Parts: sequence; C-alpha cells; structure tokens
Amino acid sequence: MTFEHRKTITFWLAQAARAHRVSFGAELSNLDLHVGQEIVLKVLSEKDGQTMGMLASELGVQPPTVTKTVTRLANQGFLERRASSQDARQSYVHITEKGRLLIRQIDKKWKQLERRALAGIEDKDRRLLRKLLKRVEKNIGRSTLIEDEDDIEELDNQPLIGILGSNDTSTAL
Repeated sequence: MTFEHRKTITFWLAQAARAHRVSFGAELSNLDLHVGQEIVLKVLSEKDGQTMGMLASELGVQPPTVTKTVTRLANQGFLERRASSQDARQSYVHITEKGRLLIRQIDKKWKQLERRALAGIEDKDRRLLRKLLKRVEKNIGRSTLIEDEDDIEELDNQPLIGILGSNDTSTAL
C-alpha cells in the first residue's frame, strides 16, 4: 500500500498556501509589490521606526532578507531609513506617507481575498480554523504571527474530538 499524500491535511494546507500566494501575488503585482513586501509594510505601519534587526526578528527572517526588501521598498518611496540620533551606526526604518496610502490598498485586497477564500465557511468554523492553523504553524516552526497565545492554550486543554465536534477526525478539515 502506497502513502496517499493527497489525503493528508498538510498536502491541502500546502495547496491552500500556494493558491493564496499565487492569488495575492497577482493582486500585489498590480501595486508594484512582491509577496512578502506587504508584511514589512504592515509591520512598520503597526510599529514604525524599527532597526533591520528588529524587523528581521519580528518577521522571522534573516537580516539580509530584510535589508533587500527594505532597500526595494525605499527605492519605491514606501519606506525611508533614518540615522539614529544616539548612534550613527544604527538606522531605523520608517514608513512614508506614500507607504501608508499603499497600506490601505493592501488591506482592501487582503480583505477581498479573505472573503473569497472563506466563502461558505461559518464564523465559528473560521475561528476554529484560525486556531488550528496557529497550532500547525507553532508545531512546524518558529511562530512570528501568533499574537493570542490564549488560542493555543485553549486548544491544549481540549481533546481533539471536542475541538472538531465529531468522533471522525479524518475528514474534519
């Protein structure tokens, strides 16, 4: 008997992630952005004035990756680097007004994709899916996006049957 990878949850998780990346990538290209650049802009819109090291840590990537992305976004006028007033060797990355205007467009496209991706899924199932995906992300690798650890703790304290509402866990998602 061969292993049927198409019956695994992780296969479908990867397929969904790929579909999201392709679809959102097409939307971002209309804004002259590449996938991943929007996250840098979002992070800075929430907490402006970060060093490259701070950004790399927040995003869970290596500093050279952030440097390359910030350079591209700065060349487009969405970000700017400012030298530290206390340490000339240190610079901070700030979002520009042009970048803030772009955030509005990114948010609009993100909301549209969210609606399309989750069409036909009830709110309670969306909340459960979010919790389960956070758990999967935490299990697989370093989590940079989990903000609500209570979601994870809540899952830790429930049996899988209680979470899914069924004794059949093979077709739950």
